Amino acid sequence: MSESSLPGGFVNAVVRVGDTVRRPASARTKFVADLLRLLEAGGWSGAPRYLGMDEKGREVLSYLDGHVAWEPRQPAAVSSDASLVAVARPVREFHDLTVGTALAGDREVVCHNDLSPKNTVYRLVSGGLRPTAFIDWDLAAPGARIHDVAHVCWRYLGLGPAVADVGEAARRMKLIADSYELSDRQRLVPTVLWWQDRCWRGIESEAAAGDTAMVRLRGAGVVREVQRAYQWVSDHRGVLERALR
Repeated sequence: MSESSLPGGFVNAVVRVGDTVRRPASARTKFVADLLRLLEAGGWSGAPRYLGMDEKGREVLSYLDGHVAWEPRQPAAVSSDASLVAVARPVREFHDLTVGTALAGDREVVCHNDLSPKNTVYRLVSGGLRPTAFIDWDLAAPGARIHDVAHVCWRYLGLGPAVADVGEAARRMKLIADSYELSDRQRLVPTVLWWQDRCWRGIESEAAAGDTAMVRLRGAGVVREVQRAYQWVSDHRGVLERALR
């Protein structure tokens, strides 16, 4: 069958073949396969199904039809309050499915670690685009619930200099925490900062080591972009934290 490239992939070459997606295998392939099988066994529909390996040694996943929000400009429904609620609740669901499993080990849950609109499939629900599944589970690993919730706050709210209304961002951050039913809120803003610091330093380190994808990210200005986002969250930390109390 013919292959067609899927848009948005900055690190891996991902193609569609019929009703499947083919991705290069990696050292994480077995863990991700086991996780996707666990989520499928739990009846959770918010992730692709792992279907094995193809003759070229690539992972084979089910193709999830819908709108993936990888472009900078998106329909308003993608960033609506209703969509934020519809993101936070399934994150809680898949976290809960991993509690106490061998995959989580001695950590709270298994985290996706890269939740963002670019890794979300949206479909029409009751007349509006709503998130229905998460893709790109390559970075999934044992972790703390708050890690994914903080990443959701950063990426789905676009926390950074482009935010026009800090108070509105703070309100929507609380909406995410409420929808997830997060109890450990005093660490949410520091965890956003932890992610941002970890992100730009990781790109710099791996680019310096010669990782081609990270060199491209650095060349595209991502390091500076994340550094500015970190400074913005630092500058408005008080407003964000007060809204979470």
